[in-house]
Amino acid sequence: MDVMRTIVLAAVCFGTAFGQEAKPVIDNERVTVWDVTWTKGITNPARGHDRDAVVLLIEGPKARTASFSPKTDRRGERGAGRSLVIELKDFPVAPLENKTGYPLAFPRPHVKKLLENDRVIVWSYRWNPGEPTPMHFHDKDVVVVYLEPTALTSTTPAGAKTLNDYKAFDIRFNKRDRSHTELLEHGTGSAMMLELK
Repeated sequence: MDVMRTIVLAAVCFGTAFGQEAKPVIDNERVTVWDVTWTKGITNPARGHDRDAVVLLIEGPKARTASFSPKTDRRGERGAGRSLVIELKDFPVAPLENKTGYPLAFPRPHVKKLLENDRVIVWSYRWNPGEPTPMHFHDKDVVVVYLEPTALTSTTPAGAKTLNDYKAFDIRFNKRDRSHTELLEHGTGSAMMLELK
């Protein structure tokens, strides 16, 4: 079964709100990201895909977990909740050499590593009010999933500021080669971040 048929079937079986036709949330040369919801006893839609995939469970009894599903794995898997299925395309991009003098984006204080293999690193992070992240350099492309409303001011080394206001479950693909610090403007903020190797 090809990927589109798998996800369309998932949309019908799981009641996922894709509208008339299943469409990825993000689709570029590195990843295809599907936002799916399934109920207990339904087979994991990552199974049967033709690429390696990472499944981020973002709601449900195992909230904030990550698992790797290689394309050779055809086992059935049961689960419940809202998840992102992130298909990893065969388009490797080596991390950039860090010539900035700033530390890499990860690891950083208060971050938790959920998964690492030869394709990805998945991090869970919570911003703390009044505590900016260290100025850092992103050497890898990253998929970011905001788990709650999160308002961040991003400041570049030159002092340029941008306010980014995210809703719960907003998903972004951020390209590598960026330096900045982030400060939570109000409330709470957390995300799961998948760095691509």
